[in-house]
Amino acid sequence: MTALTPSKLSAARERLIAMHFAAKTGHLGGNLSCLDAMMLVHHEFLGPDDRFVLSKGHSAGALYVTQWSLGRIPDDALATFHQDGTALAGHPPSHGVPGVEFATGSLGHGLSLAAGLALAARLRGSSRQVFCLTSDGEWQEGSTWEALIFAAHHRLSALTVVIDQNGLQGFGTTREVASLDRLQDVIAPFAVEVRCADGHDLDAMRAAIGRPHGPGPLVVVLATRKGNGIPSHVGRMDSHYLPLTKEAYAGRNWPGRTEAP
Repeated sequence: MTALTPSKLSAARERLIAMHFAAKTGHLGGNLSCLDAMMLVHHEFLGPDDRFVLSKGHSAGALYVTQWSLGRIPDDALATFHQDGTALAGHPPSHGVPGVEFATGSLGHGLSLAAGLALAARLRGSSRQVFCLTSDGEWQEGSTWEALIFAAHHRLSALTVVIDQNGLQGFGTTREVASLDRLQDVIAPFAVEVRCADGHDLDAMRAAIGRPHGPGPLVVVLATRKGNGIPSHVGRMDSHYLPLTKEAYAGRNWPGRTEAP
């Protein structure tokens, strides 16, 4: 594991944006909202025997770029993202991609899978840690709450749940669809430790994720911005679905920019 520097994160963000633009595919906004956390977990917290579950499978691009930043996926493979016959599909496949444990994208199921991994590690006497990244919209799914009850009941201290709370989902804001503005207050009574941090502040996330916690799962709620890194797309609903236009790509303004592919 090596420290995540702002320059490494900036390079990954640039590569993610270029990859999505070249593929002419959507879901870029939700990829950008969770990229910082995904990079930090993989670079600084995820050991060789640990496991990561991406429950919000539509952010597969951020996971692929994170693996690229660690030297596990070559750059020429990223060029096949979302193309016919690629291993790097728009949602993670069931096998064949480094760092992918399960095919995900049917939202609300990832936390159950991660809790199962954490319980299995305990039964085997393993010190394995399990990290699960969920969207905030997934907390409108009953299966997510069932998994939380299971994890709390079994006091799965090896499990860390990271929530990308960008406030937007497929059909509007989470406030409009099913209000969970104070998600941390709703989760806390389930006998788990809950911490909050700015999802685009590396030091704040380090403190929230890395500080020792008591028995049972740790839930870290991250305040994030959909489309983070592209000023014209921050907080925009259409960044959930629509691909980045040529005009938006050419007119972007962030560190480390390159010419459009």
